[in-house]
Amino acid sequence: MSVTQLSSPPLRPAGDSAPVLQLSGISKRFNGVHALNNVCLSIRPGEVMALIGENGAGKSTMVKTLTGIYQPDAGTIEVDGQAVTFRSPQEAMAAGITAVHQETVMFDELSVAENIYVGRQPTGRFGRVDWKSIEAQAEALFARLEVALPVRARVKDLSVAQRHFVEIARALSQDARVVIMDEPTAALSQREIRELYRIIAQLRAAGTAVIFISHKFDEIFEVADRYTVLRDGQFIAEGALADITEPELVALMVGRAVHQAYPKAEVAIGAPLLEVQGFCHPTEFKDVSFTLRRGEILGFYGLVGAGRSEVMQALFGLTSKVAGTVRLDGKQVAIDCPATAIAQGLAYVPEDRQHHGAHLTLPIMHNITLPILSNIGFFLRGRGAKEAGIARHFAEQLELKASHLTQNVDELSGGNQQKVVLGKWLATDPKVIILDEPTKGIDIGSKAAVHRFISELVTRGLSVILVSSELPEVLGLADRVVVMHHGHVVREFARGEATPETVVAAASGLDLTQEVAA
Repeated sequence: MSVTQLSSPPLRPAGDSAPVLQLSGISKRFNGVHALNNVCLSIRPGEVMALIGENGAGKSTMVKTLTGIYQPDAGTIEVDGQAVTFRSPQEAMAAGITAVHQETVMFDELSVAENIYVGRQPTGRFGRVDWKSIEAQAEALFARLEVALPVRARVKDLSVAQRHFVEIARALSQDARVVIMDEPTAALSQREIRELYRIIAQLRAAGTAVIFISHKFDEIFEVADRYTVLRDGQFIAEGALADITEPELVALMVGRAVHQAYPKAEVAIGAPLLEVQGFCHPTEFKDVSFTLRRGEILGFYGLVGAGRSEVMQALFGLTSKVAGTVRLDGKQVAIDCPATAIAQGLAYVPEDRQHHGAHLTLPIMHNITLPILSNIGFFLRGRGAKEAGIARHFAEQLELKASHLTQNVDELSGGNQQKVVLGKWLATDPKVIILDEPTKGIDIGSKAAVHRFISELVTRGLSVILVSSELPEVLGLADRVVVMHHGHVVREFARGEATPETVVAAASGLDLTQEVAA
């Protein structure tokens, strides 16, 4: 394996063309947490470079920095050897850097041609928009791409693949030097994926640099020339894909041992408590089955688009049109809404605490007691004291840092907001608590407190489903790990069997047992 592991910009061999884009020492912090820390990256004209990393590695922050949505706190961005500053996406596009996102952002009611030239329509006499010129130029772009797409069609009537082609055409219309493709094949069919590969080859042949972001290793090895690996917001390695194997790339992505920082409590695992069989959704997941036992922490791991959160939302009654059976304490239950789930003893702590987990403009006390108001009573007399007592109990357990219980949640740090959401659902006295990305975006100290509390939950008789993109968190706390890939459960590991390499490989659709056997 030929891998360059550096903390400074990668050096290019003599004779290679100079980088069209080079980043040196890029750092970006949010609320004191490093999303990017001294990151370096470079790409040459006509090169396809795979940007690789686990969820949370810093890839999205990197894309937003490259496209002018974020400005770095430190470091330099160079285009053709000249230092540049992108204060907006428009400035990045003017420099020839554009992105094709997994979820395209377009004007659905406008035509294909209008979307390509929106905001910069050519004009004719008297300053009027030259519609014939717009449509002719759009047709020329699709002819160049060898894509048959009517330029007068409304974008709302296009498939996902066709919308991607419109974005690529828009990039070409602006003489893009670097095109960033962020998970472009996530919702494409195999035929559409092959078509995208052909267009990437065209871009490469025309001298356009492509940054390709994907969790699918088969795609990476098929379309890319080189790779750059990010981990925990830091540059880890770069090299030629011809010089590295898939298992070696997995090792670079993971690169961490699971330390004893995760306070795993030893609890006797009991009989099955929650049994899910043949869970299916028309678009999100298929034939998902698993069992959660008493006193167990069951980890769920998967990469972007795996369907983990969608399964949990369906289990909590947030999603309709779900087939399959759910048994709780051996009895089949029908969960059609969150109220039914709560009544059956389920609690769900969502990933997006700000929009779905808490009422930010309400006090801590009211947030924690919101799901159990009917138990407290609706009469004002004595209610305030009961609410304060319940809120104080969970605030102390979770080591919540706040000036007082009547403080609004939006005045708290991210970690303390998450503790309020945890307290709210624990107040319902659940049998099963589903934690979806419970430590996402919170600082190290708050993470440690949440980890301790998760471990303590099972000592109190609860069973926990832990959905997390942080592999050390899953391996450090879970008794078993269920791995999902493209809406399916692909592997299940006992605590002693799971390793970072095997879990990431399974989540990526690989089978390392075949590699080992070979």
